[in-house]
Amino acid sequence: MTARLEERAEALERFGWKGRKAEWIALVCLHSGVFTRTQATAFLNTHHERARRMVHALIAQGLAAEETVPRVRGIGRVCRIYARRLYRALGAEHIRHRRTASSVVLLRRLLSLEHVIEHPDLPWLPTEAEKVAAFDALGIGRGLLPVRVYRGAAGTTRRYFHVKLPVALDSERAVFVYVDPGHDTATALRSWGRAHRELWLALGTLGRSVEAVVVARTSRQVARARKVMRYWTEASGTADPDPMVARELARIERAIIEGAVEILDEYGGLQAALQRSVALEKEALRQPRRATIHRSDAWRTVRLQGVRYL
Repeated sequence: MTARLEERAEALERFGWKGRKAEWIALVCLHSGVFTRTQATAFLNTHHERARRMVHALIAQGLAAEETVPRVRGIGRVCRIYARRLYRALGAEHIRHRRTASSVVLLRRLLSLEHVIEHPDLPWLPTEAEKVAAFDALGIGRGLLPVRVYRGAAGTTRRYFHVKLPVALDSERAVFVYVDPGHDTATALRSWGRAHRELWLALGTLGRSVEAVVVARTSRQVARARKVMRYWTEASGTADPDPMVARELARIERAIIEGAVEILDEYGGLQAALQRSVALEKEALRQPRRATIHRSDAWRTVRLQGVRYL
């Protein structure tokens, strides 16, 4: 466990939490906001009954709630830590993990936590501010960071690393984690890779080894991810990919994830949009490319492998 997490966990003593349990609560708040009893049992190396009592204690304090995930089977009840005062104590008051979310987003958060649990000694950058500050310190311009722009009545807001997936960084390497929530397509993974491409190249220029890891639930997802990432670690020319292909793929991906029916209807519905994305992915594979990362891996979860969408 990193010293930084231990320091943050000390801030939870005012809520009556100390030691390993405080570290677990801090870890959850910073990386997912949600957890299962099975995950807590594994991290704490304890009996499931003690994990149950911890969940009930969090609920009794008004810090968390335990809920079922709509339209998802094989996951059981999920504990969501929502109390703003708890996140404030950890220096992450405005992180969105404490809010309710769709079943896809909740599963993504749980899978992200899975990887962090299994790799606790990596120097994780849990919040947007910490990620941005780390790359600022390396002299990497914010124009190279993945970003989404939100426009509203109050003005324009730029959110860096908006999908909120794990990133670790030290003096030798950078690790970027992608989570496959179960979409039967590689479109979202390819879009994630394109969003990080310039950052990865900049890190390589600075001498950092760049690693990309995909967390998946099934052997099919693992195989698909490895096929995609193989092209990120190999080079076959130096030409840049067709930006029109990249933009259309990203547009279809957002429409699928956000349920933008009007965009999907342009393609003739969801299935037709998926078919179009597959065709675009094949076209992208035929284009010249250069290696953007040094190492890739697809990691299959054990605790959540039985989860299924209804």
